[in-house]
Amino acid sequence: MATVAVRDDAIWIKHIEDGKPLQERLSKLRAGQTLHLEVDGIVGTWERMQDGSDGRPTLGIKPVAEMRTVWARMRQETGRIVPIREVVMATSYLEAVAATLTEWNSAEDEAAYADL
Repeated sequence: MATVAVRDDAIWIKHIEDGKPLQERLSKLRAGQTLHLEVDGIVGTWERMQDGSDGRPTLGIKPVAEMRTVWARMRQETGRIVPIREVVMATSYLEAVAATLTEWNSAEDEAAYADL
């Protein structure tokens, strides 16, 4: 399993150990794109950092929403090594799959199944 040391406000992709697939996945994200990670057993949302003012990519991710508070608490133990992995949330999965199920998006189906 991939690990990372708790060091900074963000997680720098190059600091992820034993996680080549995760490093590659994070490196491919566009600036501002989010994903769900489990860090030290806690699932939260993380965002790829914005590119620098000179256009170069910033190869890090930062916690967003409630994960900011969780990460700040973890930072009280700077240097601690924690496990990290990507997780797929049911809502993310359903959003991704919904675009492929358009054959059921009809007024007839809506009328027939609206009360369910």
